[in-house]
Amino acid sequence: MNAEVVDPNAKKQLSASEVPHATKSPGAVGVGIIGTGVISVQYLTNLVQFADVDVRFLADREPERAREKAEMFGLRDAEGEVLAGTVDELLAREDIEIVINLTTPDSHVEIGLQALEAGKHVWSEKPVAMDADGAQQLLRTAEEKGLRVACAPDTMLGGGIETALRAIADGRIGDVLTARTVFQTPGPESWHPSPEFLFAQGAGPLFDMDPYYTTTLVRALGPVARVAAVSSTAFPTRTIGSGPKAGTEFPVEVPTLHAAILQFASGAVAQMLFSFESAREEVGFVEISGTAGSLLLPDPNMFEGDTRLYSLDPEKGGEPETLPAVGSFFERGTGVVDLARSIRAGQPEQASGALAAHVLDVLLAIRDAAAGGEFVDVSSRPEIPAPLGEDFDPSAPTL
Repeated sequence: MNAEVVDPNAKKQLSASEVPHATKSPGAVGVGIIGTGVISVQYLTNLVQFADVDVRFLADREPERAREKAEMFGLRDAEGEVLAGTVDELLAREDIEIVINLTTPDSHVEIGLQALEAGKHVWSEKPVAMDADGAQQLLRTAEEKGLRVACAPDTMLGGGIETALRAIADGRIGDVLTARTVFQTPGPESWHPSPEFLFAQGAGPLFDMDPYYTTTLVRALGPVARVAAVSSTAFPTRTIGSGPKAGTEFPVEVPTLHAAILQFASGAVAQMLFSFESAREEVGFVEISGTAGSLLLPDPNMFEGDTRLYSLDPEKGGEPETLPAVGSFFERGTGVVDLARSIRAGQPEQASGALAAHVLDVLLAIRDAAAGGEFVDVSSRPEIPAPLGEDFDPSAPTL
């Protein structure tokens, strides 16, 4: 498994056949993946390059699908056996410290609790749970067992968002006052061959896309204290526009637009719009303003992208300054490496379960505020980590 370590600033997304296997350091943390659907390929493409973690088993409720992914990435033991099988087989392995939970959202709590009961730390895809009780059950169980739960999105660990967070921490825009975000599209049914789940309970633009934006704002402005919102549903049904089911009509179960006002514990205020109702697409808009200027951030659903700084200083001439993204441009799986390193160092991880639970609380508050027509308080207050250093490199052997 000796190969050159990929440059963390390389922006090319490698295919499975091109992925080099980094040399694992003696202290590499063993990880296993439960849930080997489409997103697992994105994780594995990066995880097999990271020296501080070692992928030791894949599992799925359909074990054959896990074996296919293991074959794709050359995951075999010393005897040549494919490192894949059932969930029970994965949880029984003593060489796995972190379980990466890539199952569907409605299984996140169930699988997460099984992993914790088996003595494993958990990295979960978003959302950490479908409701606040489920999230708290995961966090309580982890605390009782001396384990950790961490959660996507880890896009905030990419050089794009981290560069913006460092600029805020360095006082480049002064005291933060306000923020605005926009995500609006006509909806995914025109291009997605099976979009029904994106219009079902637990989805919609709020729960599907808001986690990227709210996580970024909480990292920049701190915890949210209360929320007001309105919502709407443009059409009771939608029609699939492509693929084998083109022309099929399906029901819309959730609002397809949420407009929200967030008041943060710091006193800062954010306006947020999430919509599947706009003929004009605008995605990735995040603006944060302070007493000395404003930042236009890169898309929070991406790991790269430059930041633009607009200064209130008249000597700056009104022209924005471009802050090139500095840091890592590896994609999904970066948070798993940070979790592994943090466990070994005995320090908090960046994408903590508490942060993910707070973001879920905010989403649920937006939903409830829109339904009830009143402000909804958010009581959770997670610790917000400092931005990563410019030298953060998930591919480097550090353990």
